[in-house]
Parts: sequence; C-alpha cells; structure tokens
Amino acid sequence: MFLVIIAATVIISLIALGSILVIFRKENQPAGFRSLISLAAGSLLAVSFLDLLPEAIEESEGIFEPHLISALVLVSILIFFIFERILHWHHCPDPIHPEHNHRHHQRGLVYLNLIGDAIHNFIDGFLVAGAFLLDFQVGLSVTAAVILHEIPQEISDFGVLLYAGLSRTKAIIYNLTVALTAILGATVFYFLGESFEIIIPLMAAVAAGNFIYLATADLIPELHHETNRGKIVTHSAWLLFGVAMIYIVGILFPHS
Repeated sequence: MFLVIIAATVIISLIALGSILVIFRKENQPAGFRSLISLAAGSLLAVSFLDLLPEAIEESEGIFEPHLISALVLVSILIFFIFERILHWHHCPDPIHPEHNHRHHQRGLVYLNLIGDAIHNFIDGFLVAGAFLLDFQVGLSVTAAVILHEIPQEISDFGVLLYAGLSRTKAIIYNLTVALTAILGATVFYFLGESFEIIIPLMAAVAAGNFIYLATADLIPELHHETNRGKIVTHSAWLLFGVAMIYIVGILFPHS
C-alpha cells in the first residue's frame, strides 16, 4: 500500500506539472501577464477562504477552538510580513541602483510562495495517504479530487514565480522540487499518522495565512499600477474567475 500511496502523490505532481507546461509553452512571460497575476491572486484567496480555512475549522472540531485557527491565520500573516521585511532589511535599499531593491522584493515573493506551496502539498500528501489507508476506492477518489484542486493551484503558483522574476526553467524546477513535499507528507502520515494528524488544521491555517498575505500584500498591489480602464476591467474579471474556478472545483470535487 505504501508504494501505491507514493505513486498517487507522484502522479498528482506530474499531472499538475503537465498542465503548467501546456499553458506556459513559451520561454518568455505570456502576454497579458497582469491578467495571470489577477488569476493567481483570486485563486490564492479562494483556496484560503473556501478550502484551507473551512477544512482547518472542520478538522479541528473538538480539538482546537475556531478562534485559535483564526488567530493562527492572523499570526501567520504577521510572521510572513516580518519575514519579508527582514529580507529587505538584510539587503539595504540602494538609492543608486533601485533595480537591486526590486530584485530583493522578487526574491521575497519566491520564498513566500514556495513556503505556502510546500505546506499545502504536505497536507495533500496527508490527505492521500489517509484516504488510501482507509479504503483503496476512497484513496482513488481523493487522489482525483486533489489532482483537480492542484491544477489551478499550481498554475497560480507558477504564475507567481514567473512574476517574481524566475525564468520558466527555474520556475519549473522549483515547482517540481516543492511538489516532493506531498510525497514527504504521505510518507510521514503512513508511518506516523496518528502523531501528526492532529496538527493538520494548524498547518492548513498557516498555509491560508501565507496565501492571503501573498495575494493581498504582493499581487493585488501590482494590479493597482494599471491605469487603462479596459485592462482594469479585464484584470478584475480574471481575479473573479480565479475565485470562481476554485469554488466550482471545490463544489464538484470536495476534498472530503
């Protein structure tokens, strides 16, 4: 069963990566890049409020108070804010070469995105392993649901990495490396499931805080730079589409 669980998590990662390669076929950033940022911001917010937070509250029933989950989200947002500030302090602002400051900001985006994606994938590994240990048919169903959740999520994360200045090749390598945390999560749950299952709601809350901060502090402000009315409408539509996409997938293919 362990090999089946590992195979399932590998398939999830490969299918998500395949969807990225289909959409981002060119080496350069795609046209309408701010539309992609809008899509990423909308989907990150939707994953946080419609997927991770409800799951954290439901799974913590009888163990953790909902107030604790909400407080952990708030604390996570503050921690990621401080983390990004520390990165900027470590690389002191350069008034002579302002492009250096922009590169340091981009580096912070990469770190924040990878942290949140790693936690999310780790939780997905828990879900898949737990489902297969419960029943093989349930495991297949949950694997299919996770795949459909992961495709829009990974597309969004990949778009953030491109926005942060990574080349297409580097973004693919980073994305694939972080995807391995799903295998780690599945392995940990298989051998130590009872010991780690209790912290799943807390991990989901931290991941939600990360995605909320990333969307509201780094992505949405980028959209405010646009002054063309037509493009503002387009970007707003893409943001709403990102929310709708995650919502529809969640309704049709719930994790549970």
